[in-house]
Amino acid sequence: MATLGDIGVSAAINILSAFIFLLAFAILRLQPLNDRVYFPKWYLKGLRNSATQSGAFVKKIVNLDWRAYIRFLNWVPDALKMPELELIDHAGLDSAVYLRIYLLGLKIFVPITLLAFTVLVPVHWTNSTLRKSGFTYSDVDKLSISNVPLGSQRFWTHIIMAYAITVWTCYVLQREYAKVAAMRLLFLASEKRRPDQFTVLVRNVPPDTHESVGECVEHFFLVNHTDHYLTHQVVYNANKLAKLVKEKKSKQNWLDYYQLKYSRNQSNRPIMKTGFLGLFGNKVDAIDYQTAEVERLSKEIAEERERVKNDPKSIMPAAFVSFKTRWGAAVCAQTQQSRNPTLWLTEWAPEPRDVYWRNLAIPYVSLTIRRLIIGVAFFFLTFFFMIPITFVQTLATIEGIRKVAPFLKVIIDIPFVKSFIQGFLPGIALKIFLIVLPRILMLMSKFEGWESISALERRSASKYYIFNFVNVFLGSIIAGAAFEQLKTFLHQSANEIPKTIGVAIPMKATFFITYIMVDGWAGIAGEILRLKPLIIFHFKNFFLVKTENDRKKAMNAGSLGFNTGEPQIQLYFLLGLVYAVVTPFLLPFILVFFGLAFIVFRHQIINVYNQKYESGAAFWPDVHGRIIFALVFSQLSLLGLLSTKQAAQSAPFIIALPVLTISFHKFCKGRYEPAFTRYPLQEARRKDTLEQAKEQNLNLKAYLQNAYLHPVFKGDDEDEDEEFDDKLESNGTVLVPTKRQSRENTPAPSRMSANSSPSRPNAIEQIQ
Repeated sequence: MATLGDIGVSAAINILSAFIFLLAFAILRLQPLNDRVYFPKWYLKGLRNSATQSGAFVKKIVNLDWRAYIRFLNWVPDALKMPELELIDHAGLDSAVYLRIYLLGLKIFVPITLLAFTVLVPVHWTNSTLRKSGFTYSDVDKLSISNVPLGSQRFWTHIIMAYAITVWTCYVLQREYAKVAAMRLLFLASEKRRPDQFTVLVRNVPPDTHESVGECVEHFFLVNHTDHYLTHQVVYNANKLAKLVKEKKSKQNWLDYYQLKYSRNQSNRPIMKTGFLGLFGNKVDAIDYQTAEVERLSKEIAEERERVKNDPKSIMPAAFVSFKTRWGAAVCAQTQQSRNPTLWLTEWAPEPRDVYWRNLAIPYVSLTIRRLIIGVAFFFLTFFFMIPITFVQTLATIEGIRKVAPFLKVIIDIPFVKSFIQGFLPGIALKIFLIVLPRILMLMSKFEGWESISALERRSASKYYIFNFVNVFLGSIIAGAAFEQLKTFLHQSANEIPKTIGVAIPMKATFFITYIMVDGWAGIAGEILRLKPLIIFHFKNFFLVKTENDRKKAMNAGSLGFNTGEPQIQLYFLLGLVYAVVTPFLLPFILVFFGLAFIVFRHQIINVYNQKYESGAAFWPDVHGRIIFALVFSQLSLLGLLSTKQAAQSAPFIIALPVLTISFHKFCKGRYEPAFTRYPLQEARRKDTLEQAKEQNLNLKAYLQNAYLHPVFKGDDEDEDEEFDDKLESNGTVLVPTKRQSRENTPAPSRMSANSSPSRPNAIEQIQ
């Protein structure tokens, strides 16, 4: 059991680690050689020139201005200076709203911390229950609810605090939800023109024996969206072609590397092995081998391009359909298109950068099965992952080390070593063990078939949050092996589970304090140092870079990583709300995390991260919902804990809190969530009217023509792509007459065709 001294040692280690990371960053960022590592966003925007292109050789590498080192902490105020509106224009709404999650944490927990330390800490500290009990305890336990005697009237204080925390949290959440919803609507209203504002993704296009998918889509929308349909782009299964293009780029990079290596030393031709990772196989001339590989892949790409061009099976029953107005797109995206609700399914198209093209080739009918498979797989992953986590955490304790390695008893009994093990080792062991998890969860989300990168990240974040809740939180507070825990829960009645969890929560406060310091202090400071991108950039810069364009490609700006960052934040919301009443001593550690993370990520968003997409803060309903879940769980766990404290008179008053909190959530869901799932027709019409007044001669068809063309058809080989672009173009000035003899896919008579749906020529005549 960690004591205050152990926590002090852990705090010293983590504060020292964070200080070293921040100091190293402050110095490294000043060096001209590292400019592209710590300010890549400005280079990508074309607003910053290379600091190594002029001046003496030494000045290209090292900053010799001593005044810069005096001002080495200026990055902190610089990160806070940029106003939020300018930040939105600079980095997008997603980035600005993501930062508001950290601000939300400060808004919620600063008043709660002050109130808890003013009210609850004296209530806990002034008892002598633990001292008289004879049990082993630490000073941290004296600051928790464990020190309050059974049946004490002081438990009314905890009830009142629970109500105060709930009211304050809900108030802040409501204000923030309203603010973010307003920001989103304003962003959509003031945003520059984007293809996704006019485009709808249509899935499950029914097959027709007389028409191709493209002709079927065109006919359907000419009939049913006569005044607003503009053009469409069918979806191609180009996954194999994309794989070949990616492989060719890799081979080309190796060829460039070997050619550059040879140009520096022409006395020796570079040699390589053709086997696995270049470690096995026959030795060959590297330049000749890679040249042959590039030529081979170029031939295969041309052949695959022809196959995709001519094979009807390469066309998926899906299309991106664009409209003349945002209003027309909004009507289509938010209404049912067919009397059969499983056909002609429409939704807002992701922006082109956000499309995950590989998953568009997955048949729509298989998505449900895929998601069922992943649901089962995730359940087993979550449960069985608890076994190694429990094992590792057991080894990372004094008792575990004594059991496994008794010969180390002399060493681990040294006070500093003992404090290090109890205050630092469990947190770092858990952190290391979870490194590989986000990649696994992202692969699972990709298998589910989500069609956009933003959806993939949100789904992966949901899985990560559930995993953290079950394994990191519940798995840490409940003693025993994983199978023993399952057996315990299965044989308990439902009303006993909150008691079990409630009793265990105060006992694990010290572990979570150490975890917060490792993950939330040192981890965040390590994020700003960017050690891995720093090493990779200089490696590429030395071995691969030949031109300025190569140097630009060598930069790895990265992005926010919503699928990993947001679940981490939510874990701290959960810990803060659960321990606010039980062990308030944990709250200051969470405040440090939110404050430090806000500054660090604001700096990274301004200077480093280059977001892959812009969703208009579509993730906020998920953020709100998880905080509500944490709040309800904290209320239920407190109810379970008080029920074991013989507080029969006060405990029942907690029952109303979950009911009130869930009612509040339903209110927010109905009032604000539509702003994140639907686009108001009023706003769409207003935006269209303003644009038509300002740009009367806008050629929208040319703007949208190739917006949703698969990236592999927008490659560097412009001449090769030109013929294929003509093949893909589905919006020519001459409309192709329908080949259809049947009308099985026309859902209903249109307003202009009386009792029957028109054929394609008749439809064209009526439109004209």
